[in-house]
Amino acid sequence: MSATTVHETHDEAVAGVEDGSTVLIGGFGMAGMPVDLVDALIRQGASDLVVVSNNAGNGDTGLAALLAAGRVRRMVCSFPRQSDSWVFDGLYRSGRIELEVVPQGTLAERMRAAGAGIGAFFCPTAVGTPLAEGKETREIEGRTYVLEHPIRGDYALIGAHVADAMGNLVYRKTARNFGPVMATAARTTIAQVSRVVPVGGLDPEHVVTPGIYVDRVVAAPGAGPGVMAGDLQQQEQA
Repeated sequence: MSATTVHETHDEAVAGVEDGSTVLIGGFGMAGMPVDLVDALIRQGASDLVVVSNNAGNGDTGLAALLAAGRVRRMVCSFPRQSDSWVFDGLYRSGRIELEVVPQGTLAERMRAAGAGIGAFFCPTAVGTPLAEGKETREIEGRTYVLEHPIRGDYALIGAHVADAMGNLVYRKTARNFGPVMATAARTTIAQVSRVVPVGGLDPEHVVTPGIYVDRVVAAPGAGPGVMAGDLQQQEQA
């Protein structure tokens, strides 16, 4: 039996997220952003969160809504300001949220390192900038590098296209972005998908995130053909 649980609702999928958790949230802007899971997290009520994401929210929905609800203590991202990031901008200027800026490639690599069991790595990005202040540097073959440490999450909320009943994930085009590395870097990975299909319903060559990294899956309501959680329970009992 798969260790992945297929949930009926997004609220069930995020149950148990503790105050003070580090939550990795996938998406590049809104591409791959698990908006329904983030909305469920707002309803769930966890607070004092550290959120790791590419950017600091768009408009008033998804991650921006989580920020507006006052649930986030610290934001770790590579792109905190854009034309529609007014929620984060207001919070930061008023001193109500902390910020750690991490270059985009370094952000992805720090999470990949966590999933790969790498203790730390040297990277040339950010050398000579304020982002390198207080960090160890080393010269390697005539070039200066800065020491970076892994980013591990208590939870990862990611968006994928299709899952099977074992939690194997297929992504759609650019919505793939940070989901694969976040899934490996979190203690508990929760995936929002368009539908769930039976085991054997995915081409193994198309699977990007193996189900061993995925703990919970939830399909969008009314997502069309596929298998929902109740159907899977009936299959297991058959």
